Amino acid sequence: MNLKEALNLADKIVFEKTGQHLDDLQEAVLKGTLERETYKHIAKEFDCSESSVRNAGSELWRILSDELGEDVSKTNFRSAMKRLHNSNVLNFAHNVSDSFNICREPRHPPDIPNSPNQQTSNPKQTKISHQDLSEMPDLGNFFDRTPQLDTLRNWILQQRCRLIALTGISGIGKTALASQLVRQIKEEFEYVIWCNLNASYTPDELQHTLIQFFSRSHNPDPPAPKQKPLPLIKYLQNYRCLIILDDIHNLFISGELAGKYRSEHEEYRSLFKQIENLSHQSCLLSIGWEQPREISSIDSQNIPIRILQLSGLDTAAAREILRDKGLAEIDCAEALIHRYQGNPLYLKSVASLIQELGINASELLLNDTVLLPEDLKDVLQQQFSRLSEIEKQVLSLFCRESEPVNLAKLLEYGTVRSPDLLNALQSLSRRCLIEKTGNLYCLPPVLRQYIKGF
Repeated sequence: MNLKEALNLADKIVFEKTGQHLDDLQEAVLKGTLERETYKHIAKEFDCSESSVRNAGSELWRILSDELGEDVSKTNFRSAMKRLHNSNVLNFAHNVSDSFNICREPRHPPDIPNSPNQQTSNPKQTKISHQDLSEMPDLGNFFDRTPQLDTLRNWILQQRCRLIALTGISGIGKTALASQLVRQIKEEFEYVIWCNLNASYTPDELQHTLIQFFSRSHNPDPPAPKQKPLPLIKYLQNYRCLIILDDIHNLFISGELAGKYRSEHEEYRSLFKQIENLSHQSCLLSIGWEQPREISSIDSQNIPIRILQLSGLDTAAAREILRDKGLAEIDCAEALIHRYQGNPLYLKSVASLIQELGINASELLLNDTVLLPEDLKDVLQQQFSRLSEIEKQVLSLFCRESEPVNLAKLLEYGTVRSPDLLNALQSLSRRCLIEKTGNLYCLPPVLRQYIKGF
């Protein structure tokens, strides 16, 4: 199969899925992939950013994976096209989609129609997806998170994990990542719902909301008198459902170590345990600054639970933020990104301030200045207001040190007992407020500057 044949084949698949032919960037990505070029080289040849190329590639691999019923990536695209080209079963001219959906079934020898009038079944046509994404935010531009998207897709679609926690400090891009993920995988589920939690959202209210959504979609006719709705777990067992709970930290009490439920939210513990322990075919994705303690303590590949702690953007993706603010060409862009940890919110806030005031970013970095615009302070205050007193004491110890410290050094101050110090470090780590490398702990520059201003 030559290059032109491969591109034509890919174009037919994309058109069948999206109703649109390959655009110039998508064609460049596929052509470069077939010629074994890197994303960086493709971006240079096409005169665009590497993150734009990666985003285009990620979307293409998703479409191809969905339609071919196998994981397609940059590394195996060539071989996947060759297998498809050599197949004598797929009749693109007649019905590309029907042929592809055969591949979704377990790998058995395909049935050959006995006559031209015999119709090939299409499972995709009988599968109806019910979605309530009215609470899912539209956050504008999405900056490259290809590895994280691939990880989440694998956990949800391949490993069939039942409970996934997406955590990270404020502004790091948790909700943006989850939104992008949902857009990519929502058609794989019969039911998809996004719920934004607040402090008054009780467990009974959540279950009622979910059951109402499932039952109305399942049976739009009014229920018979005295007919009881199915328990939530029954819907999760009978159907492939995806539930996203955003701002899950609102379930926990302020002034305590991370993950302690408010008294009115204790029943959430039972709900999460039920989703973890009972067999079903659905997935719950929770998003927040902190997660339930029963999830945070889990570190095993043998149970259907995963935790993804989100860190900052890589340099290429972070430069896209600076480019939007007119700062992409400054000499110190990489140093600025590093100082603000690649945090999208931090970078947007600081870049806006630099641009508005006409500050020389290079001079700013020379004297180790860390700018904290008022809008950024407001965001940090929301998270720091949740800390316990013991956590605040430990953070003050970090501010006395200019270099990463170990546990022994923190104990030398004698202001915090050893058991309390260990619990506080664990809680701060779960809140993503401190970083750990080996046996050393450190406080990021932005947080250090904010705490010093208390």
